[in-house]
Amino acid sequence: MPLPRPDGREPNQLRPIHFQRGYTKYGAASVLTSFGDTRVLCTVSIQEGVPRFLEGTGKGWLTAEYRMLPNATDRRHSRELLKLSGRTQEIQRLIGRSLRASLDLQKLGELTITVDADVLQADAGTRTASITGGYVALVDAVEWAIAKGLLAESPLRDRIAAVSVGLLQGEVYLDLCYEEDSQADVDLNVVMNQRLEAIEIQGTAEHQSFSRAQLNQMLEVAETAIEQLLSAQEEALHGSSS
Repeated sequence: MPLPRPDGREPNQLRPIHFQRGYTKYGAASVLTSFGDTRVLCTVSIQEGVPRFLEGTGKGWLTAEYRMLPNATDRRHSRELLKLSGRTQEIQRLIGRSLRASLDLQKLGELTITVDADVLQADAGTRTASITGGYVALVDAVEWAIAKGLLAESPLRDRIAAVSVGLLQGEVYLDLCYEEDSQADVDLNVVMNQRLEAIEIQGTAEHQSFSRAQLNQMLEVAETAIEQLLSAQEEALHGSSS
């Protein structure tokens, strides 16, 4: 029997999702992304030039940086300055890989897009919020670049969203908050496009292993949630910027 959730949600229910576009004045685009009590500011900048391995190829690049503010959780964390933790490096690489999958890098030309994901408040799901909100900011940034004459056409080819799923006492729970995430037996992060094709699946047995049947069940719940997130992105992008 499913356990009651701290916020009263059903096991397969997302937290309230909100995208506040145009949150900051500078940069190509910015979106404050809320997954329940998790708040991530996704900011996009676009610069001429590419990493050395792409020079002369005509292809562009997208990279990401991820940080948590010192008071994003109930205990202050020191800022990561000269050396990034393994967790931070892993997450920002995931964000970069996921959002690059939305682009035709040839159409981008020799430009570099940087997506900065700054966690203002963490209640689990910061990486999935960064990807889902980062895509909304990326769409706005591409429109900005076209208006500025940096791009002749949109390099966007796929829509991208991400969500977390977990197993607690053998039951599947969607979009875990911190209290659930810290107790989960299995933590699964799923990134997909609008065709529900997998971009990345990260699954970890925190306390016990999981079966193929349980994996299939978690993926089915994730697919339904990804469809909802893609719809929320579309609604935000076709609404006002504030």
